[in-house]
Amino acid sequence: MVIDQLLREATAQLAATSRTPRLDAELLLAHVLNWPRARLIAERSYQPSMAQQSLFVRALARRAALEPVAYIVGHKEFYGLTLEVTAATLVPRPETELLVSLCLAQAATYAVRPAPLRIADIGTGSGALALALATHMPHALLYATDVSAAALEVAARNVARYGLSERIHLLQGDLLAPLPEAVDLIVSNPPYTILAEVEANVLAHEPHLALDGGPDGADLYRRIIPDLGAYLRPGGAVLFEIGAWQGQIVRSLVQQHYPQALINIQRDLAGHERVVIVTKL
Repeated sequence: MVIDQLLREATAQLAATSRTPRLDAELLLAHVLNWPRARLIAERSYQPSMAQQSLFVRALARRAALEPVAYIVGHKEFYGLTLEVTAATLVPRPETELLVSLCLAQAATYAVRPAPLRIADIGTGSGALALALATHMPHALLYATDVSAAALEVAARNVARYGLSERIHLLQGDLLAPLPEAVDLIVSNPPYTILAEVEANVLAHEPHLALDGGPDGADLYRRIIPDLGAYLRPGGAVLFEIGAWQGQIVRSLVQQHYPQALINIQRDLAGHERVVIVTKL
C-alpha cells in the first residue's frame, strides 16, 4: 500500500483507543521511514517497502495496546529539545513547559549575582527540566537528582547529546539529599498523581515511581517542603509543578513550615493551577 492508504487504515484502527489517531499514525509511519512528518503529505503516493510496512504494523499494535507514541518512537519534543524517553521515565508533558518559563523568569531576577547561578532539578527523570534550563541559561550550574538509576541513565544520554555534561550534574538519591550545596533555585515536577485516577494508558506503561503521589497526590510535597530551607541560598526560590487540585494543599504545607514565605500560584493555558512559586523562605 502507498502512504495515503496506510495512514487511512491506521487511523481507522487507532480510532477506538486514541484521541489523536491520525496524528499517532503519522508520527509512527514517519518514524518507521525515518522521515520528517511533513514529508508524508508531500509523498503520499510513495509505497514503503514490505519490511517498512511490517514495522509499521507492529508499531500500530503497540499503540493500540495504549503504549505512548513517545515510547514507541523513543523520543519526545520538550521546550524545543528532542529528548530520549524510555519506560524508565515519564513522557514530558506540554504543561510542564510553563514550569521552565517561570523558572527562567525567576532566574532573570538574579542576573546581577556574582557567582554562577545554581539550580536543582529534583526528580529529573529524562532530564527535561534541567536540559531546558541549562540550554537557556548558559552560565548556570545544575544539579539533577533522581532516585531511579534507570531514569538517570536516560538523562545522561540526553545531557551528553546536547553537550551539557560539564554543567548538569546527575545525582542519584532521594529528593534533596544528594545535593552537595545550597542552590539559588529549586525546581521540581514530583510525582503528584493519584494512581486510582490515572488514565489507563498512563497507568499501564509509565513508571509508577514517577507518578504516585499517594492518596491525595501530595506525599512528595510533604516530604520535600520541610527541608527546603536547608538547601536554598538566601533570596532563592522554589518552583513546584502541581496537580490542578493541589494549590491549597501545597500552600498550607509551605505556610506551616515557613510562615513568612511569599506564595504565588500560576495557572496554565487551560486555566488550571499548575505551578507554585515560593520566595522569601
